[in-house]
Amino acid sequence: MKNILLVLRREYLVRVKKKSFIVMTILTPLLFVLFYAGIIWTAVSSTETKLVTVLDQSGLMKSGFKDSKQLKFGFTDAELDIAKSEFDKSTSSALLHIPADIAENPRGVRIYARKNVSLELKAALEKVIEDQLEDLKLREAGITPQTLEDSKVDVSAQTLSLEEGREKESNSGAATIIAVVCGMIIYFSVLLYGTQVMRSVSEEKTSRIVEVIISSVKPFQLLVGKIVGVALVGLTQFALWILLTVILISGAGYVMRDKLTDIQKAVAEQQASSMPGEISKEMQESQESSAARMLDGIRSLNIPLILGSFLFYFLGGYLLYSALLGAVGSAVDHESDTQQFVFPITLPLIFGFVVAQMAIRDPDSPLVFWTSMIPFTSPIVMMVRIPFGVPAWQILLSMALLVAGFLGTVWLASRIYRVGILMYGKKVTYKELSKWLFYKN
Repeated sequence: MKNILLVLRREYLVRVKKKSFIVMTILTPLLFVLFYAGIIWTAVSSTETKLVTVLDQSGLMKSGFKDSKQLKFGFTDAELDIAKSEFDKSTSSALLHIPADIAENPRGVRIYARKNVSLELKAALEKVIEDQLEDLKLREAGITPQTLEDSKVDVSAQTLSLEEGREKESNSGAATIIAVVCGMIIYFSVLLYGTQVMRSVSEEKTSRIVEVIISSVKPFQLLVGKIVGVALVGLTQFALWILLTVILISGAGYVMRDKLTDIQKAVAEQQASSMPGEISKEMQESQESSAARMLDGIRSLNIPLILGSFLFYFLGGYLLYSALLGAVGSAVDHESDTQQFVFPITLPLIFGFVVAQMAIRDPDSPLVFWTSMIPFTSPIVMMVRIPFGVPAWQILLSMALLVAGFLGTVWLASRIYRVGILMYGKKVTYKELSKWLFYKN
């Protein structure tokens, strides 16, 4: 045990002191926050007011064009050719021509500009004309917009789960988000940190450092120390990522609070200008109600179970795959030779990621159930199932099988590792690996 702790300590300290670890730990949350902050900043900064000249030859659309923070409208009664000439000398961003027969020919609308019209401007102008035409046709049919709006019914069913005769509110949307996030984190983390174990073993073998280490540490102790050491590095990095992300998001929110307020005001103005007051108010209330239901749905989930299961399956999946990948690193002379062995090992993990997407749609299907029990796929599939509700016996069975799978893979990996780590210059095949399993000490 002492030797394992020594290897673990060395592996952990060597990795956390690397410049690459420090840079990636700081840069990842920083780039994440800067990316979204940049999107918000661009969205606000690019909202310069644009002037659009409208030539409405139909006389039906003028009332629909209302000024907003982003768009200002000017109107002209000149002929089209004269309007084009005046537009060239003006500061308008676009000239909108609405023909006299717009009601019969809605495709006759033309937008003139000095350069390509942005999709946002095109969509905004089209929306105004569409709304006016719809309003016109409704009036011709004797239907007011308010009557049409009153006929729309928003059905929002409340989902409840029955547990031991008791009703409990559930939210499939919140469960889906948490399931997807947890599944993806486990998938990419197992690949990332498992590959680090393989590279570490391969580098030590290539540089012949391992020959010195093996003289005082058993191969099994060396392998376990490496696996657990890299696992602690991964957990440290995750903890720092979460901490730094929270700090950076809080800081960015404080710095950009005025910009965020501007966005909220702009959205509110846009909704108010495109809808009657009561309808806009009803939509806002509906959005607030949906957000409240989503928060209630998250609170209704068994968060301690989800967090505990995530930690278990994260470590279990990593330990299982890193043991096998460590064995691969010991079996080859060069890192470039690992591909023939890595793909078959990671194939079940990839398959589990695919099945996890099916689990979101049907968490209790036979394929999803069995893959959530098999140790090679359960870290992802079961983690996706848990937010939707899984019987306790299934979770316990899956965990027990994962522990058994880890112990089995560590035993297999250690048998390969003890032989491969000191073998050089021989092309390794699957047949050769099978022989190594039965070599005597």
